[in-house]
Amino acid sequence: MTETFGGNGYGGHGQGQGRTAQLLIRGGTFAALDAGGGLSAVRGAVSSDGLFVRDARHLSRWQLTVDGSAPEVLTPLSYEDGGVARCVLVPRGGRQEPPAYTLFREQALGEGSLVEVLRIVSNRPVPTTVRVALTVDADFADQFELRSDHRTYTKTGAIRTREALDDGVEFTYTRGDWRSSTTVTSDPAPEAVEETGTGARRLVWALELPAQGSAGLTLRVAALPSGADPVPVPASPAAAAAELASSVAEFSAGVELPGAWPELATACSRGLADLAVLRVPAAGPDGERHLVPAAGVPWFLALLGRDALLTSLFALPYRPELAAATLPVLAAAQATEQIEGVVAQPGKIVHEVRHGELAHFGQVPYGRYYGSVDATPLFLVLLGAYTERTGDSALARRLESHARAAVGWMLDHGGLTSRGYLVYRADQGGLANQNWKDSPGAICSADGSRATGPVMAAGAQGYAYDALRRTAVLARTVWDDVVYAELLEQAASDLRDRFVRDFWMPEKGFPALALDGDGRQVDALASDAGHLLWSGLLDKEYGEAVGRRLLEPDFFSGWGVRTVAAGQPAYHPLSYHRGSVWPHDNALIALGLARYGLHDEARVVASGVVAAAVACGGRLPEVVAGYARDAYPAPVPFPYACARESRSAAAPLALLSAVGG
Repeated sequence: MTETFGGNGYGGHGQGQGRTAQLLIRGGTFAALDAGGGLSAVRGAVSSDGLFVRDARHLSRWQLTVDGSAPEVLTPLSYEDGGVARCVLVPRGGRQEPPAYTLFREQALGEGSLVEVLRIVSNRPVPTTVRVALTVDADFADQFELRSDHRTYTKTGAIRTREALDDGVEFTYTRGDWRSSTTVTSDPAPEAVEETGTGARRLVWALELPAQGSAGLTLRVAALPSGADPVPVPASPAAAAAELASSVAEFSAGVELPGAWPELATACSRGLADLAVLRVPAAGPDGERHLVPAAGVPWFLALLGRDALLTSLFALPYRPELAAATLPVLAAAQATEQIEGVVAQPGKIVHEVRHGELAHFGQVPYGRYYGSVDATPLFLVLLGAYTERTGDSALARRLESHARAAVGWMLDHGGLTSRGYLVYRADQGGLANQNWKDSPGAICSADGSRATGPVMAAGAQGYAYDALRRTAVLARTVWDDVVYAELLEQAASDLRDRFVRDFWMPEKGFPALALDGDGRQVDALASDAGHLLWSGLLDKEYGEAVGRRLLEPDFFSGWGVRTVAAGQPAYHPLSYHRGSVWPHDNALIALGLARYGLHDEARVVASGVVAAAVACGGRLPEVVAGYARDAYPAPVPFPYACARESRSAAAPLALLSAVGG
């Protein structure tokens, strides 16, 4: 699948701004190509151009020339419903020199591969010979090298090789026990593989075009990341598209969409198709293979615990197989010991799993990184919700020890027993904030000042409350442990009682965003209060007051509820978490409003989010700016958003659950 996006940087989920590219996605593989179907990533430059597999760029140059010149774009690269990206090129010329030939490019992805058919059609009445050249390279840059934080990474002993083959060229990258390769082949085989003086190689063909006739090439790129098994490259773009279409159709089949609200139905349908594409392989406790939702592209085509859990919760009534895959995969990655550098503690659910070179050598902490205060309670929420929804208790029995360990983490290392709340501390090597608003400065007071010391974020306490209650149900009904159930029920009741005492701000009629290390209220008015409705932490009176407050104009932009209410010094409409509007945040709010019987308010929120989807072509972005809808008739794009994000893809399904059709 393909999408236009701004392509630079790293921060939050999609920090990036720059020239647009076309994005093709297939499972754990994505390619960012220019309008002519090529790419020319510069080594060491901040860029997401290239073919990426498992956090590494396996193709960094893909530059076509014909008769020594780069052709011009006649029709820019675009996505067709069949799953093939197409563009049309012509040689440079003028009005008095009609093109001698026309080039038609078709491109598609397989798992770990790119396949292209290049067809050159002669526009002349006599036979013609054209010299086609394709300059290719693979720099094997790790995605963390390409972010905009100005960090550099030493790679002692790294060796790159290029070997000409009978039908193409193979690039390899070796560093210690790390070995990756990219193989480019062609049918027909190139007449020559030339050196360029830059490390790239140039494949050259002399193609004979009959009068008014055509000739073509089929090009295949096979990426083999270190430690991965080879996967066959599709025979053609059409074959790759057929595989993709089959996968999407199978995943989307059988979901009843709301006929009375066609815009919501369209958003749900688009979201299901995106979720089908965004699934990546991962292993469960016994090594079994599952497909789980990745967080987003271009920078987060990886397992992030919080994102996968929320996505699976949103999709649970419609696609419970996502939960059935996510839960055992996260159980398999659950921490069993304390490891300071990656914020691991026994029972904690992983935040992020990476497979790249820098993670492998410990140069970034994200191979398995546990810097999340909320993935662990959300794991328990999903396990309880899955069991309740499906009636399948086998998974809860299988993961009983993992669930008990997760509860143990919340009570002990998480802080529920010692501090009364789940608490996190800034991680100098990783994330300063470890709740869903994880950008620097996101947890702030109304005046914009940042919380200091250990932080107790409000939303995470709601998740903990729901986790304790749902796990108590599992203890009673599945594990036959009444004593444990009563312990958890009491812990949940105590948490609810002290939360209102400590977090509620009477003068504002609203809960604080967080408590700081000294127990002081971090008093920004923020959308996280809506998560408390979803979790059921507030009593009816407080819950209804919060729900109605979220629909006031300073909070509700018309496209959704802002992360921070306007009018506070902390508010900024183009801040990642301090004034923007997130579809997944609003999906949780809509579910919470419905839970408290505020159905009209839930429908207002859903209508705003659906309107944003319509304005964005049917697909919800990760985040939009916080500008008011009555002032700006279309959502203002957020400059650093993911092009595709799993929580946003699943958000329409949550809205459907909240308000129906």
